[in-house]
Amino acid sequence: METRTMAGRKEAEPTAPLTVDVDRPSPLPLDVQQAQVTPGLSPGLRYVKRADSKLPAARVLGPSPNPATNLAIADIALRATSLIARQAVERALLGRAYAPRKARQILRGRSMAQVLLHRSIAKVAMRSIPGALVVGGSLIAKTLYDRHKEHKAAASGAAKLAEMAEDGAQD
Repeated sequence: METRTMAGRKEAEPTAPLTVDVDRPSPLPLDVQQAQVTPGLSPGLRYVKRADSKLPAARVLGPSPNPATNLAIADIALRATSLIARQAVERALLGRAYAPRKARQILRGRSMAQVLLHRSIAKVAMRSIPGALVVGGSLIAKTLYDRHKEHKAAASGAAKLAEMAEDGAQD
């Protein structure tokens, strides 16, 4: 039997409550997995109540049953992917002005202090909005300054890159 709302829409007749199948892994939180949903109401107004039965614990997603191992695997994969992408972007930026071999030498010629400084500046920018604003503002200011002093900045930058390339060629 169907009923109609005041707006003339058909309403489905409520049937028995549905339970969520927990035999397979679900991306939903456990309390949602243990809920019963009454169909027939609009999606925003569905009645949800806790199931009384004891359900098995949700399985851990990932290649290992140990969540710490899965986290380590994900961390290593993300860091490796990030490293490869960063190196590709650096080579592409240098590749416009330098030969690939020279670009590799420049990247190899960076000092440990430069690498650590750049990583710590990136970390400051990523940790907070004020940090991102300070770092972003500083980079914009440096770019504007370099554009203002374009000839001196280009000569200075080229000299630094040549020195880094010499250091990278010696390695």
